[in-house]
Amino acid sequence: MRFSSVSKTSGQISSTENLPIHYDLLVPVASAGTVLPVILFLHGFKGFKDWGAFPDVYEELARAGFAVVAFNMSLNGVGESMLEFDEPELFRRQTLSQDLSDVGSIITAVKDKEIASDKVILDTDRVGIIGHSRGGHTAVTAAAEYAEIQCLVTWSAVSDYNARWSSEMKKDWETKGFTEIKNSRTGEILPLDKITYDDGITNADRLMAIKRVQEIYIPSMFIAGKDDEAVPVSETEKLYRKSPAYDKEIRLIDNAGHTFQVSHPFEKNDFPPEFEEVIDLTEGWFLDHLK
Repeated sequence: MRFSSVSKTSGQISSTENLPIHYDLLVPVASAGTVLPVILFLHGFKGFKDWGAFPDVYEELARAGFAVVAFNMSLNGVGESMLEFDEPELFRRQTLSQDLSDVGSIITAVKDKEIASDKVILDTDRVGIIGHSRGGHTAVTAAAEYAEIQCLVTWSAVSDYNARWSSEMKKDWETKGFTEIKNSRTGEILPLDKITYDDGITNADRLMAIKRVQEIYIPSMFIAGKDDEAVPVSETEKLYRKSPAYDKEIRLIDNAGHTFQVSHPFEKNDFPPEFEEVIDLTEGWFLDHLK
């Protein structure tokens, strides 16, 4: 059943560091008391919940009968503006550990009804998760970490974040204590402190997706673009091969790059066909395995 209208509420909860985690909750306009499965959406590195066509995805999934919780990681560097990296002091000390904790904080907030709808009921026994790029990496670790998560979809996921750092970046961290990241979209130069690297190395067994995916037996779909210029498609193939799930699929999209031909801001009336395919696959997976 598809719903014709969607309701959106926004708010914030506190992270384990008492920083704000800004979220949107989208639900279909349904009869009071309707019980809905929950889908969590995780953005990637240099990303945010309102990037590109992501908000349209949340609406599409809500129309399909899901409660969608999209949120900004507490250390992603995007503040009250929701669209700009106006908190570089947070960006520079972001860690995979804190990202994973933020997912846990969101799950707890849903279970405790701190994140809730005044009409429909969010079913915390049926929680799915989607992550793009670094968010896909975290989605895998979160699915291994939190038993509430019952279904997984990754988009252009990184398989081993420790392998992402170049020798030049490592040298910067050793000599200066920070490296510099360029936001190719805006041209901004954003410092990234050594804590980011140290966290991944020290806690690799807990934080690297390629290790944690081997613990996940829930239905898992791995999606990537064949022409991904940022994260090689081989990363998704590795995650798929290592997954022990009985219900698992890998889908590689022809003519699609890292964001499946969508950019920010997204101002077109229609999705590119590559992105439309990703949405259809994702929605179908959750309808089959979470509804």
